[in-house]
Amino acid sequence: MSSDFQPPPKSLSILASVGGIVTAAIAIAGFNFWSGQLSQTSQQKPEISTQTTSGQLLQPNEPIQSTPFTAQEAETIANLDATSVVLPGEPIAPNQLRIAITPYVAPGAGSLTKEEIATARQAWSYFQRNWNQETGLVNSVDGFASVTMWDQAAAIAALVSARELNLVPTAEFEGKMSKMLKTLASVPLYKEELPNKVYNAKTLIPVNYGQLEKREEIGWSAIDLGRMAIWLKIVGAKYPQMRSLSNDVWKHWQVKRLTKNGQMYGTSVIEGREQYNQEGRLGYENYAAYGLKLWGLDVKKALDYQSYTAFVNLYGQGIPYDQRDYKKSQANNYVLSEPYILDGIETGFQALPKAYADRILAAQESRYQATKQLTAVTEDNLDRPPYFVYSSLFVNGEPWGTITDTRQQRNDLRFLSAKATVGWYVLYNTAYTRQLFDFVQANLKSKDGWYNGFYESLRQPNKTLTANNNGVILESLLYKQVGQPLTVWAGVNRSNKSN
Repeated sequence: MSSDFQPPPKSLSILASVGGIVTAAIAIAGFNFWSGQLSQTSQQKPEISTQTTSGQLLQPNEPIQSTPFTAQEAETIANLDATSVVLPGEPIAPNQLRIAITPYVAPGAGSLTKEEIATARQAWSYFQRNWNQETGLVNSVDGFASVTMWDQAAAIAALVSARELNLVPTAEFEGKMSKMLKTLASVPLYKEELPNKVYNAKTLIPVNYGQLEKREEIGWSAIDLGRMAIWLKIVGAKYPQMRSLSNDVWKHWQVKRLTKNGQMYGTSVIEGREQYNQEGRLGYENYAAYGLKLWGLDVKKALDYQSYTAFVNLYGQGIPYDQRDYKKSQANNYVLSEPYILDGIETGFQALPKAYADRILAAQESRYQATKQLTAVTEDNLDRPPYFVYSSLFVNGEPWGTITDTRQQRNDLRFLSAKATVGWYVLYNTAYTRQLFDFVQANLKSKDGWYNGFYESLRQPNKTLTANNNGVILESLLYKQVGQPLTVWAGVNRSNKSN
């Protein structure tokens, strides 16, 4: 995407913000190539192994099979994916859909292995490299000083994780966290209401996508702010000395227009005029709404995970999807791994039923069984055009579609996601998720953090380095270490009752 990218026309406005980090996706897509070029020149070759197209896992000392799929191989997998679909799919019994009164705790939680500690340390190296001393904000993409609220929340998660995993001393943690929160409590706001979608991480100027020197207010993302809201609560509850600072961030926001009639709303500026529209679809909508609920906002409709939900069978697994059709709403209804992973790790499936996550993981494992391609898909940045895609289980009626926010299909760039892999691994700890984790260990390490993923058909790493990828990896490992959802571990509910 070019650096002079303008927000989409009304038909593709903020209403299309159905992914949790759509604002981050657009904001960093335009400059991802340039930051990637900078980082790749300094990155060492990863120690790698891979899986052959026949499904055999190579050992770490074996050379990677870097030959891309042939046209016939790609067509074979595409045909399997296409024929895996059955509509309508098998629904989930009502008695399995209730949000658990006691938040879910994953099996196998507890002390980290040496390999897991090394994984966390490697992820933390991204934040050491991309910390901006002037402001305490962290670059969304390696080497490029632009940041969204979604990615800054990932940086807060990373810093908390680094402290609790003994990667940084207490004094450094407190200094960095104080700096972050003080900055967030003083950044210039869109119309003096809410944080702009993107900022210059060094100067704090509100900017348009990729234009770091020109001040421009372009609106806010309710979903981005929902994730930030969760982490402000975690920090304030876990570290009493930080509570007033985290509260100051929330108090800095004028939240009246953030919700309306129980739903979340965001804004975009199109040709100088503001658009104000409902934001979110099943998955990220519910996860982000939970964060706003923690601060007392009315998000009852946004938390409703049943009204618009239908099921589609993929490789025999009935997965949930949002029925609100893009042809009417112009909003893509991506089914992605990340919102379910974040909800499990942070809340213990209090925003979405665990049964949904069970099915979404099971469908990806079933795809592996059928195609011999390890599968853990979600949205993320790429190291080549179009620089950001939503690698989905199901989107706009298509199975296993990898598309841009403007619906350009790029199934040739489907990739196994590092953050999704580690998240599923800590939540479920099955033979399949351990195989995913081992694959990431062998193939996606760089000296400056973890690469975003591994391209399925190209048979090579997606070498982009981002705050969100490395932040999700760190908080996933913190979840395994503490053995509880992070809001429970931090005492968020207890803190709310005492305030």
